[in-house]
Amino acid sequence: MELPHLKDDPYLKVLRPLVETYLAFWRIDIRHIKSLRLTPSQFDVIATLGDTEGMTCSELSAQTLVTKGTLTGVLDRLVSKGLIRRDAMKRDRRCTKISLTVKGDALFRKTFAAHLAFLRPFFERALSPEEVDQTRTLLLRLRDSFQHKP
Repeated sequence: MELPHLKDDPYLKVLRPLVETYLAFWRIDIRHIKSLRLTPSQFDVIATLGDTEGMTCSELSAQTLVTKGTLTGVLDRLVSKGLIRRDAMKRDRRCTKISLTVKGDALFRKTFAAHLAFLRPFFERALSPEEVDQTRTLLLRLRDSFQHKP
């Protein structure tokens, strides 16, 4: 296969800025989350459980960016901090419902709002409200394309 002219490839022109954007976001995001005395995985779980009646481990795994192998340890640490609880499901005792405790809900309300307020200026500086919708649509389309095998 012949190597294309890399400077002319329109998709390659998107790749590096996309990765650089992700890395720049991640560095800022993780620093702020750590200042809230949480790990990124703990924050992800608390933010996902916030304003819900709770979720099963499977649902939580599907809704967060935490891998299934890491989730159990994250949940153990959040239980030990008194932020979440595990309850057996009434219909199926093999299933466990994970939900925030009163302390966890208070932490969610405090940290989630603070994190959104911290991130908002970065988005406002770069994108208009219309561009936010366009960017979201394009990013979701790109994500979906990568999730489908050729």
